[in-house]
Amino acid sequence: MRAWEDTAVEVAGGRLAVRRWPGRPGAGVVLAAHGISGNGLSWALVAEALGDVEVIAPDLRGRGHSRDVPGPYGMARHAEDLVAVLDRFGIGRAVLAGHSMGGFAACAAARRDPGRYSELVLVDGGLGVPVPEGADVDAMLHAVLGPAMARLDMEFADRAAYHRFWAGHPAFDRLGGPPLARYLERDLTGEEPHLRSACRAAAVREDGRDQLRNPEVFAAIHELTLPATLLWAERGLRDEPVGLYPPEVIASSGLAGEGVDVCFVPDENHYSLLLGESGARIVAGHLAEAAGRAA
Repeated sequence: MRAWEDTAVEVAGGRLAVRRWPGRPGAGVVLAAHGISGNGLSWALVAEALGDVEVIAPDLRGRGHSRDVPGPYGMARHAEDLVAVLDRFGIGRAVLAGHSMGGFAACAAARRDPGRYSELVLVDGGLGVPVPEGADVDAMLHAVLGPAMARLDMEFADRAAYHRFWAGHPAFDRLGGPPLARYLERDLTGEEPHLRSACRAAAVREDGRDQLRNPEVFAAIHELTLPATLLWAERGLRDEPVGLYPPEVIASSGLAGEGVDVCFVPDENHYSLLLGESGARIVAGHLAEAAGRAA
């Protein structure tokens, strides 16, 4: 198991929890943003596969061990926090990675501070899909996220019950092992028999509205001035045959003409692309190439 350290970074309103896997000097740095209800340990398998490359993965405000860092939330605030993390470790420039909502945060960060990032790797996220005018954003989040959203209003009698809850998620059917267990444990707060997800529903709702409704967030991926890659999974958030981004959405996105390298990843779903061994190796391969180019 690769060596790691947990630390805290001062940001507006509090201290952001950060997991850091130190690397070999000169091998490059990856700064990684997780999904809308995740935490920094979602990048653990990628960090293991990256070997000598330093990986820094904060728990974004309102999630994991950053649960008590208050709002306002939104992609602009996450972009500010990501720069604060780089500053805390004295890093001038890094490869920026983002999974799901973290992809939107990464695009916002790259547009805000392009000099701080050498390249972007977006993991099934960052590309906005228009929603109908007047649509209920909260209902959409429940429809898209399903169990991941429902758990925010639930209590669990013990840690085993929480693990069983996720084991029943269709997209987690082939996932397991100690890294996944540690990722899930970081999402718990409280005491038995009243354990709850550490992810604040208010953070999910505010960030969800921002990525679904904010024109600037939608536009960010189309206005990048840095090299970028979008990895899109074949299967969806509940392991549906069609992923978060159907082929026709990718085809009509215009990203290829805007300089974004679009890479289809077969057989993986929205979660396994990051939390599974095979998916993590694919993500790590792209990040290693980006870190090599930066170095």
